[in-house]
Amino acid sequence: MKILSYIISPIFILAFFLILIIFHPLQWLSFKLFGQNAHGKMVDALNFCLVKSMLILGVSVRLINKHKIPEDASIVFVSNHQSTFDVAPLGWFFRKHYPKFVAKVELGKGIPSVSFNLRHGGAALINRKDPKQAITALVAFSKRIKEKKWGAIIFPEGTRSRDGAPRKFASNGLKVITKYNKEGYIVPLTINNSWKVFKYGKFPLGLGSPITIITHEPIKINSLPFEELLEKTEKVIKEHIK
Repeated sequence: MKILSYIISPIFILAFFLILIIFHPLQWLSFKLFGQNAHGKMVDALNFCLVKSMLILGVSVRLINKHKIPEDASIVFVSNHQSTFDVAPLGWFFRKHYPKFVAKVELGKGIPSVSFNLRHGGAALINRKDPKQAITALVAFSKRIKEKKWGAIIFPEGTRSRDGAPRKFASNGLKVITKYNKEGYIVPLTINNSWKVFKYGKFPLGLGSPITIITHEPIKINSLPFEELLEKTEKVIKEHIK
């Protein structure tokens, strides 16, 4: 299988980056000519293409959702983080909630399509080395989420898990977001198997490991004190990591 991955990985990488390059000017045009709503539709199309490109690796992505997610309130999607390939599926499957990511500021430059979307699509770009900037960006982001009833996506582990094993959740980012969205809901998400795309390292890529995203029952933010809310969210996410 690893020998085959040396052949298939370059094909996937080429396709993946071609998608990013093609959608970069399309995003720019949709945003500049038609505004944020048109830009959002273009980002949806980008995410769809990125998700489908993973089939080159024999990697399908499936959403398991047995719960009704409220549509008339801000939603905070809280997820474990296993690889770069977590992002596009979350953006695609939850697109009707207009998901916006909390991301490190470094991602706001240099990556075709991705950086443009983070800068202009409503994301929070935070500098981990500058707590004041991070808090200011998160507060502004949290207020946007509340005002527009968008979805926020945050990975409280802060970085990717290289082997799928969950890390301790950090509370700061989620605490700020929930403070300004008390009438909203947290929706815990568990991602399984996306780390296996990188089980050999950066190259070659792993083949044929289906990714699943499990949606758990929404939790009203103001129904629990924050520490209990964090504990409950972290517990249900980690219980379903396989």
